[in-house]
Amino acid sequence: MIEARAFWTVAPGRGELRGETLADPAPDQIVLRTLASGVSRGTEALVFAGRVPASQHAAMRAPMMAGAFPFPVKYGYSAVGADADGRRFFVLHPHQDRIVAPRAACIAVPDRVPTPRAVLAANMETALNIAWDAAALPGERVAVIGAGAVGLLTAALLARIPATRVTVVDPLAARGPVARAFGCAFATPEAAPAEQELIVHASGTEAGLRLALASAAFEARIVEASWFGDAAPAIPLGEAFHARRLRIVASQVGSVAPAMRGRRTHAERLALALDLLDDPAFDLLLDGPTRFEDMPEAMPRILSQGGLCHVITYGSD
Repeated sequence: MIEARAFWTVAPGRGELRGETLADPAPDQIVLRTLASGVSRGTEALVFAGRVPASQHAAMRAPMMAGAFPFPVKYGYSAVGADADGRRFFVLHPHQDRIVAPRAACIAVPDRVPTPRAVLAANMETALNIAWDAAALPGERVAVIGAGAVGLLTAALLARIPATRVTVVDPLAARGPVARAFGCAFATPEAAPAEQELIVHASGTEAGLRLALASAAFEARIVEASWFGDAAPAIPLGEAFHARRLRIVASQVGSVAPAMRGRRTHAERLALALDLLDDPAFDLLLDGPTRFEDMPEAMPRILSQGGLCHVITYGSD
């Protein structure tokens, strides 16, 4: 039997480490010693606050979470661990110091991707799916509203399309240098460019979604990448929305985007996300680290506004 500890959210804004005994691995499973995990601020903040609506309890279950919404729940989906031979794997697993997981769910981390950066794989997988849903064209004017980890990763991917002009929009001016490191322009909301032909909304705020509509050109596409939990944002569909023939499409990582569905499995998409992290510039998106032992006390601070992907470290690794 394998002894492990995991981070559980047990009440609104309160977490604790709990011990558990893991069964010995089956032939199709492996044991991983966790090296690092990443806190996905948008979703985990909603889980930590108990704001997953009842209608979405089934849809929002992470692949290897335990417990049930709202509490107590063991949640998270961005862990990097090593097997007995020292090989590193990424797995969609909650924050836990020892993991027993199906081999098929453990994706090898490329040697050239450092462990802290590899925890971005879940966010990069989301960004990749958003890029597939967006179907950007060379030369388009593109705005990405919301410079969190997912927004910036999406902008970095879209900026690689030839002649595409990508502007990242966020109230935090400190995000400007990060956006420019990925080949994007930057603007605060009051200076956001107009007449954008493709807009990715990733701010998770009503104001950001309103700005997306206001910034859209005729027949523009708006990809809604935010999840609002139990909030119900009000947006002005009675103004120029119909006259401009705007389109809003939701993008969510639980399903492979239609353009690639049947062509890439979830595992192949995640492996591609890890390959895409072979760029030191993505280290700009990492915060922390915080020791696993300190998570219960640190989690409210980690989930506060203004951070990117926060790294949790385990033991001496």
